[in-house]
Amino acid sequence: MKSVKRPGVCLLALLLVGSTALAQKATCKYDFGGKEVAKGYTRVSAADTYSEKTGFGFEASTPVKEVDRGGKDALKRDYITSEKPFYFSVKVPEGNYKVTVTLGDSKSKSTTTVKAESRRLMLEKVATNAGEFVTKTFIVNIKDRQINGTTKVGLKEREESKLDWDNKLTLEFALQPALAAVEITKVEDQITVFLAGNSTVVNQENEPWASWGQMIPRFFKPGVAIANHAESGLSLGSFISSRRLDKILSVIKPGDYVFVEFGHNDEKEKGPNAGPYKSYTERLQHFAREVKGKGGHLVILTPTARRSFKDGVMTNSHGDYPDAARKVALEANVPLIDLTAHTTTMYEALGVEGSKNAFVIYPEQNLNDNTHFNPYGAYQIAKIVAEGIKANKLKLANYLVEMPTFDPKKPDAFQDFQWPASPNTSLLKPDGN
Repeated sequence: MKSVKRPGVCLLALLLVGSTALAQKATCKYDFGGKEVAKGYTRVSAADTYSEKTGFGFEASTPVKEVDRGGKDALKRDYITSEKPFYFSVKVPEGNYKVTVTLGDSKSKSTTTVKAESRRLMLEKVATNAGEFVTKTFIVNIKDRQINGTTKVGLKEREESKLDWDNKLTLEFALQPALAAVEITKVEDQITVFLAGNSTVVNQENEPWASWGQMIPRFFKPGVAIANHAESGLSLGSFISSRRLDKILSVIKPGDYVFVEFGHNDEKEKGPNAGPYKSYTERLQHFAREVKGKGGHLVILTPTARRSFKDGVMTNSHGDYPDAARKVALEANVPLIDLTAHTTTMYEALGVEGSKNAFVIYPEQNLNDNTHFNPYGAYQIAKIVAEGIKANKLKLANYLVEMPTFDPKKPDAFQDFQWPASPNTSLLKPDGN
């Protein structure tokens, strides 16, 4: 095996038999803190701020500190930590990446939550006792705007600065982290689940906004990568016209999945062909044909219910759109996850007042949004999606982490939910309603 190491670029190993290249695998291995560096790793000190030249480092927004406990094990004797969430980035090309983190402290407890890119939840409250170290592995999808080298995804202005659309893999560490090492390997053997949707699905960049799409990675083991192509304010029509479906079709593999949830913004469209049983139905049918044509699997999700109570009972704010989605799923013979029904059940179980805890309803900040979720609400809906995967007996169910069956009639207690807020915040409501 020949290997060439370039500063700031993942180690590129080219496996050769004679003069024939069999495979390429890019691997980055980083040892955090201290002066001793584990063999085969690159040292990362607290002073290593990310730059395009080096291609790795901490984002400058949050200072970090090194802790060195001493000892013979170069990898575990020291680590990086911070009292606030901090970001570590590595420059990588588009693809799926297996990320393995080593967490722990030889002398103290640690607790770590890990998010990736635009606040995708990857690991939740990983705890270690003093002297205990754990390694955890998860899959992060990185995407770019290019489509077959000929055109690009039409991004909104607000997307231009999102971590999801830059040329880096960024990891966020929060709570009481003790980060000893990170290993990143490009992988080609994952089932990719592409998400197509609006603000209820997109990876929301800023607190306190959140979506089920950025929570669902937490519930999958390696073997599945979540590629979230949703964006706030989109309908089926604008998703297609901004070439986001073209992008998915350009990289999808046989056996991959596309989960599609629209309705909120489609309802506002006007014109002779607008409506649930016209353009909305036709575009869902188009999705089904195109995804099947690539050997992929389409899963249709009805739109999440808006919080809309009358006399203590939820009302339907989506008209015939959920019914149209159900009919397309039946006619196209594709799985359906009825988020409209399940979220309606969950809001009623929480009650008129309790359901406010699932939304961005914060009167003290002049926020009263009955469409967009906060992290607690998004997390509950991600569990509903996971149950829908199991109920439909999708192959993906084999890769779900072990967890109790989730019943929307009995959502998790709000007071038991812990979410370490990310640094970026905004009072500006996402596009769409």
